[in-house]
Amino acid sequence: MTTPDWQVTATTIYCEAVDEDVTIMVNKDWSTKCTGYTKYVESPTKEVLKELKKRSKKSGRNLACEGPEDHRVTDYRDKLKAEEKRPRSKAKSKG
Repeated sequence: MTTPDWQVTATTIYCEAVDEDVTIMVNKDWSTKCTGYTKYVESPTKEVLKELKKRSKKSGRNLACEGPEDHRVTDYRDKLKAEEKRPRSKAKSKG
């Protein structure tokens, strides 16, 4: 696979797993990071966990981060990989 001509790209999505917007980042080496994972799994504060529990109760379902292999993260990464495989059109030079 070709290496992308960007260093990092990101998108913000609504994540049903935590009932909140999260940002998914994909690096040039195709590694990924999700702000939801950082917030709810890697370094959650008591306040963050309390708020998640409150939103879980309000929504009537168990809210929990699904981790770095969550389909939302991998779908975005795979979409970018597919875009990189497509041939790029070359800009016409002005003569």
